[in-house]
Amino acid sequence: MAPPSKYSPEFREEAVQIALRSSKTISEVARELELNSETLRGWVKKHQKQQEPAPDAELTVNERVRLKELERRNRELEMENSFLKKCAAYFAKDPR
Repeated sequence: MAPPSKYSPEFREEAVQIALRSSKTISEVARELELNSETLRGWVKKHQKQQEPAPDAELTVNERVRLKELERRNRELEMENSFLKKCAAYFAKDPR
């Protein structure tokens, strides 16, 4: 059986949030909070794993709308790119 934790869940969550928001390394944040860097690194990994969506999770309505918009924009850009390539080939021909 593991010994009781000497850090409260609130402290752990706050430390993780500081580490994620900060531009500092986990080691630097851990040093400032007087923690072992591996302890903080473990908390961060655990937090990130809990925040990951399930691989087969359904998309939200907003995500579906955004996906459709991005797919439409991608098609437009591909068509534009194709047209510009054809134009470049046409104008690159020998004018004789």
